[in-house]
Amino acid sequence: MADTPPLKIVQGTALNEQQKKDLLHRLARVEGQLRGVQKLIAKAAVPADCEAVAQQMSAARKALDRSFVTLLTSAVVTHAEKAETTEEAIASTRRLASLLEKFA
Repeated sequence: MADTPPLKIVQGTALNEQQKKDLLHRLARVEGQLRGVQKLIAKAAVPADCEAVAQQMSAARKALDRSFVTLLTSAVVTHAEKAETTEEAIASTRRLASLLEKFA
């Protein structure tokens, strides 16, 4: 399997470059965990192997959940810093809070 080239980080107002790098790093770790889970499943031979699979699935799920929280907290900080008025900051925070309610 060939390695994929690194993603080009686009400059914008959603997240800053460091926040994007952090999230991409976290997701790469989750991707590695999932590959490990796939290997464990393929090699599972006895009932005890299922416990190892479940443990690794749980770890991957928690890592993905943590990435989600990092995404939203980073967005709150970035949007608040870039808001030109208090009203803009409040509106942005409300939009992000609705994402949290919708997807968390």
